[in-house]
Amino acid sequence: MAVRTEGEVEGAMISNQILQSTIEGLKTITRIDICVMDTEGKVLASTIPDAEVYENAVLAFADSPADSQVLQGFQFFKVFDEHQLEYVLLAKGDNEDVYMVGKIASFQIQNLLVAYKERYDKDNFIKNLLLDNLLLVDIYNRAKKLHIETEARRVVFIIETKNEKDTNALETVRSLFAGKTKDFITAVDEKNIILVKELKVNETYEDLNKTAKVILDMLNAEAMSKVNVAYGTIVNEIKDVSRSYKEAKMALDVGKIFYSDRNVVAYSNLGIGRLIYQLPMSLCKMFIREIFDGKSLDDFDEETLVTINKFFENSLNVSETSRQLYIHRNTLVYRLDKLQKSTNLDLRVFEDAITFKIALMVVKYMKYMEHAE
Repeated sequence: MAVRTEGEVEGAMISNQILQSTIEGLKTITRIDICVMDTEGKVLASTIPDAEVYENAVLAFADSPADSQVLQGFQFFKVFDEHQLEYVLLAKGDNEDVYMVGKIASFQIQNLLVAYKERYDKDNFIKNLLLDNLLLVDIYNRAKKLHIETEARRVVFIIETKNEKDTNALETVRSLFAGKTKDFITAVDEKNIILVKELKVNETYEDLNKTAKVILDMLNAEAMSKVNVAYGTIVNEIKDVSRSYKEAKMALDVGKIFYSDRNVVAYSNLGIGRLIYQLPMSLCKMFIREIFDGKSLDDFDEETLVTINKFFENSLNVSETSRQLYIHRNTLVYRLDKLQKSTNLDLRVFEDAITFKIALMVVKYMKYMEHAE
């Protein structure tokens, strides 16, 4: 008899909830009571009250060479998973009809085992693919074995929930893509749900943004979860799926630092934030020291910071900025002159404005990293 590794056991197991709804469905159709026990006589699902009393009979039957047997007014059946005894099924009654129903129930559960195992194998493969745990040759061999297309347009979405192990959110995402057999939904850590989505030839980044918004709205409404969605770039080969995953992860992090007002962040829209995120902290500190000559951004008063941000928002347009700040044009010019004196940067000059904008973002990044530590 085959010995299964721990990982396989975990993967092949069907939840008791699924077993219960399966036998309840069969009882509704056939009016015959059924009970499913594990190989140690523990009741997993049952429509028979007090089924525990048959524990010893189940243990004796499990050890016997018979595949089916009539005992104490019940038909007993063995359910195997690749020659490994997985369950013992009891059907109440000892006539031919009960025998047939018991056989059908066993067959149904056996099929569920196969389906769940295949789903687990695929899930396992996708997880290892995302985490770069597979050699190139293994990726293609395993994909072929699992009937997963190797050359298809795909993208990785990461859905971050606020609660750890949010099974509600996971089930909601699964139900949203239930009919899409070529999409994979998995989780590699406590807070993130990962969707590996296969795309049609004509699907664009605009479509991806719409998909992200649908996920967001559905989760915010149904699972009452506050979520963020990030996605990587589109890849054409299965070996590059892990790259799209890494990009989505980076988009999630960079989004929190520089675009905290956005719930959906695309890697392709990260702009300069992506570069800053990859800078070593020592370089950031040196840059800020040089730009502000030992001063800190905290030295600027609130009025100055609001003025700077509004000036950038309006693409360095003095008239529009003063209008939005409800101040006279000359007042704005005075503030910009004052800033130039203290920093040697004139924000009306494009090059100086870029330097200052990058400095603001670098400071944001440094503060975020300090909190993260």
